[in-house]
Amino acid sequence: MKLRQSLVATLTAVLLAAGYLLTGSASASAGPQAAQQLQNRVDAYIEKHPEAQQISADTLKIPGGTVTLAAPGTDRTNSPTAISCSNYYLCIQDGYGDRYNYYTCGLYSFSGLGDGVFNNNQSSGTVARFYNSDRSLRWTNTAKDTGTASWTPVYYIRPC
Repeated sequence: MKLRQSLVATLTAVLLAAGYLLTGSASASAGPQAAQQLQNRVDAYIEKHPEAQQISADTLKIPGGTVTLAAPGTDRTNSPTAISCSNYYLCIQDGYGDRYNYYTCGLYSFSGLGDGVFNNNQSSGTVARFYNSDRSLRWTNTAKDTGTASWTPVYYIRPC
């Protein structure tokens, strides 16, 4: 609980500073509300995925990698056509703006939704596999490649 309060306070300060820099002023009431909305999203994610562990205000460690939840108020209707991705990672941004970064090989449950993008920036030739709810293979992608996908029907991912 103490960690959560500290994270909310830190995020509040960051949001207030960003609001000041972007608009020339910051509303004291907007920062804490946005921070609390983000923390509510984090809490809801952890409730559905108890294996997730919060490591920063908006990022959780999940089996195989991390997920960074989109900040409240993020425009999610205009997904980018490509996303940056570190070497040896499979990176996904779903239709809600949530960002999944996978590094470790294995089969992992996936909860992304909507239409989004991916960047398979693993070693050349590495095959990422995407599965249906019954764990049947839906599609594959060979690194290095980027593209778009509908994430709602994907329930499991094997990055490599």
